[in-house]
Amino acid sequence: MESSLELGPPPALAKNGARVIALGGLGEVGRNMTVVEYGGRLLIIDCGVLFPEDHPGVDLILPDFDYLKDRLDDIEAIVLTHGHEDHIGAVPYLLRMKNDIPLIGSTLTLALIEAKLKEHRIRPYTMAVKEGQLEKIGPFDCEFVAVNHSIPDALAVFVRTPAGNLLCTGDFKMDQLPLDGRITDLRAFARLGEEGVDLFLTDSTNAEVPGFTTPEKDITPAIERVFEKAERRIIVACFSSHVHRVQQVLDAAEAHGRKVAMVGRSMVRNMTIAADLGYLKVPDNVLVDIKKLEQMPEDKQVLICTGSQGEPMAALARMANRDHRIDVGEGDTILMASSLIPGNENAVYGLINGLMRLGANVVHKGNAMVHVSGHASAGELLYCYNVVKPKNVMPIHGEWRHLVANGKLAAATGVPSDQVLLAENGVVVDLVNGKAAITGAVPVGYVYVDGSLVGTTDEDMLKDRRILRDEGFVTVIVVRDAKTGAILAGPDIRTRGFAEGDEVFDRVRPKIEQALLEARNKGVKDSHQLQQVIRRAVGGFVGGKLRRRPMIIPVVIDA
Repeated sequence: MESSLELGPPPALAKNGARVIALGGLGEVGRNMTVVEYGGRLLIIDCGVLFPEDHPGVDLILPDFDYLKDRLDDIEAIVLTHGHEDHIGAVPYLLRMKNDIPLIGSTLTLALIEAKLKEHRIRPYTMAVKEGQLEKIGPFDCEFVAVNHSIPDALAVFVRTPAGNLLCTGDFKMDQLPLDGRITDLRAFARLGEEGVDLFLTDSTNAEVPGFTTPEKDITPAIERVFEKAERRIIVACFSSHVHRVQQVLDAAEAHGRKVAMVGRSMVRNMTIAADLGYLKVPDNVLVDIKKLEQMPEDKQVLICTGSQGEPMAALARMANRDHRIDVGEGDTILMASSLIPGNENAVYGLINGLMRLGANVVHKGNAMVHVSGHASAGELLYCYNVVKPKNVMPIHGEWRHLVANGKLAAATGVPSDQVLLAENGVVVDLVNGKAAITGAVPVGYVYVDGSLVGTTDEDMLKDRRILRDEGFVTVIVVRDAKTGAILAGPDIRTRGFAEGDEVFDRVRPKIEQALLEARNKGVKDSHQLQQVIRRAVGGFVGGKLRRRPMIIPVVIDA
């Protein structure tokens, strides 16, 4: 398998070649974005966000658009495979740069992104497509294929170019008994394989998981048991886009004579869109406003909310922290109907503990069959490789271990190992004469959304925030004579985030004074240099004596 290590800039694209660059989604589960180039024109497949893990103060992480900022007029369209945030969430930020880039996707996908863009005051140009539809988009002939996923209306896209054909699965699985009856179209995959798939870009998320992903219908009995046993309220937490799961809850509520209210802006918005378009079938007289629900007996109440990943501002976390109108207590049942996204373990387990401390019974994937993945496991991927018979394979959508596992599956089905390309974000893959190869890399990084600011937060700032969070800070103020340099007052030392009191720093004051005296004798007058002297003196003390590495803020005032 060919991988990317220490690559330089790519050469000019061959006249008869196509180029593929992932600006996100490789080596991570999120911010999926792939750029396809032919003849100087660009086609973008997906444009999603990554949710932060250890990024204090950061709301979202975007793909790096720098590669595109001077080529916005070359973009033919953005094709969106489905409506999950990790595939559509960054669209508003790209359209801020050029708001007339066409968006192409299924009806539900476009409805979800249009609602999001409305909040950004952007009115996009959109084109709705469905499975089996062919569209010529500049030099790209695109055919759309139905795939099954954990959100309705997902599509794979087959891109024909004079340089070769590419098939991008998007996120998919092969549930043979889906709740909406819409299966992954393997007949189309086989037909396209017969035509020739020169580069196969495949979902890698579950490549390490053997066998086949459990069908969605197998969850229904577990949800039924929750409704049968629940003594008081049932609170269901799931992703705000998981239409199938919400449908199962609505059906169970109707069967057990309960009423349902939805909580959370994104949940209400997305499910209203899904119901209006016919993707969500709401039983008569089941859905009510939360104010009306609160007036009903507790054993007739069901709430559907966000927060299954432990997000601190989501409805479920606020309930656990007693910061919500819903007062969770003894006898309530919490159904966390989602999988655990890597990196969220501590937040989710902390949330479960908090809810159980309040007396609630928490049902989650660890103790019941209440969620299945939306991604194809290894057995399904093997089927796809054998059906499509691609010439070259580029695993996408997953951490590095997922990409490696997916590449090994491709090789096991007969794809030559040198034609399985393991790439990272920014790596350039060129397809020329049916042969794909890694030819270089372009700079890409994380772009942080920090409140209303985009791209201004960097790694140095995040490092400072982590230090402040984990180690605290020390402020040292010294007043000196502007003419002689003599110390007039201080060092005055103040701390935050220390278990030790300020008096522990009495031992370091003589060290600071001595260091400043030595600097003065050497002719050091610049206040910035004196601040560095103070920083070294304090840093050596707290590091050696207190085993801490706080942020040290020295201030030198001339008087």
